[in-house]
Amino acid sequence: MDQEKQKVKIYSAEFRESSVKLAIGSDKPITQTARDLGVNANTLHTWINKYSQPKEYSKTVRTDEHLYEELKRLKKENARLIEERDLLKKAAAYFAKEQRSTAWMQEVEQRRSSCREVRLGQTT
Repeated sequence: MDQEKQKVKIYSAEFRESSVKLAIGSDKPITQTARDLGVNANTLHTWINKYSQPKEYSKTVRTDEHLYEELKRLKKENARLIEERDLLKKAAAYFAKEQRSTAWMQEVEQRRSSCREVRLGQTT
């Protein structure tokens, strides 16, 4: 007996997806929809199971881990920036105070020198 080799049909992803949508959205039994499409009922059931399952859990976990790592990094960076800002505020206040005292000292020196000039002018 010669066994005929069965030809394996390869269906496109678009065809599989539209078949699943048709089977799920139709009032007909899945076996009837499969016959109408010219597909084996078991194949259509497999496609439905495949397309109905949620995405892989591991990808979700990786995404969550990635977001958690990003959050940790951003919190660390935020703390560093707050520290830098506070240091700059203190430095600005210090130099502003020093500048005020320097300006005050210059004014005092000007007044002293003008007083000396007046005193020197009176004695001469």
